[in-house]
Amino acid sequence: MNPSNTTNRPQLWPALPLDAWRDTCETLHMWTQIVGKVRLAQCAPVNHWWQVPFYLNARGLTTSAIPFDRGIFEVQFDFLDHKLSIRTSEGSEKLIPLAPRSVADFYKEFMAALAGLGIPVKIWTMPVEIPNPIAFEKDVQHASYDTEYVTRFFHILLEADTIFKEFRGHFVGKSSPVHFFWGSFDLAVTRFSGRRATPREGADLITREAYSHEVISGGFWPGSGDVKDAAFYAYAAPEPKDFAESRVRPAAALYHPQMHEFLLLNEDVRKSASPRAAVLEFLQSTYEAGANLAKWDRRELEKTA
Repeated sequence: MNPSNTTNRPQLWPALPLDAWRDTCETLHMWTQIVGKVRLAQCAPVNHWWQVPFYLNARGLTTSAIPFDRGIFEVQFDFLDHKLSIRTSEGSEKLIPLAPRSVADFYKEFMAALAGLGIPVKIWTMPVEIPNPIAFEKDVQHASYDTEYVTRFFHILLEADTIFKEFRGHFVGKSSPVHFFWGSFDLAVTRFSGRRATPREGADLITREAYSHEVISGGFWPGSGDVKDAAFYAYAAPEPKDFAESRVRPAAALYHPQMHEFLLLNEDVRKSASPRAAVLEFLQSTYEAGANLAKWDRRELEKTA
């Protein structure tokens, strides 16, 4: 790949230590799951669950178009003015401030706003992909919203979205869009070998569909568990033999044996001479390691000029 094809604009890369905004991160995660489950309920299925993610835009995260019986609607998390907007193709609109409030309160107001716009939706109110979930309507534990750290998170997502799209453009095989999954709360892009994967024994419906084919995926997420910093990640599924021992770049990248992923911590990206170059190097080197070990047909899958 040739990173010089894209302008290397100056980047002021913010720190995002998880402990500094953990409460806000967990609250915002639940808010996005509420909105995301509405998208899931209304949209037609697409392979690998591609009907459910959000997308970056100039102001925050958007669901893009969601159908309802009189047209379409769109929900946007505006991280500049810190408000949630619901807009319909009929010209109607509802706004909800993004401010410290419980998940239960947000759920109640958001669902009422949809009903007021003539969009009756029922969702399963239990969060997914987190430990110790609390039903949305009962969650008064998560109630934080720190605008400074939400803005930092948004800034990194904007940069990552641009970098991931540049990386995606060097692959001519099947690739996902660059999209934000509200379940795992991460921005991701995934490349496919074109081959079906061996079914995972005991896998649930979500996992079976997500990993029905061989993939190498890269992304960015705020961290969790023993990962106390936001991080870029990369993994191969199924993971080929010796993938964990691969020498990837930059030197700060490491393999997390419990997660079965390579990680490049945000703090290491932030301190690098070029954050963009560091992330591209990480994505490319982890892809090459996985593709070579799994014997992908790279000549057919990659752009050569």
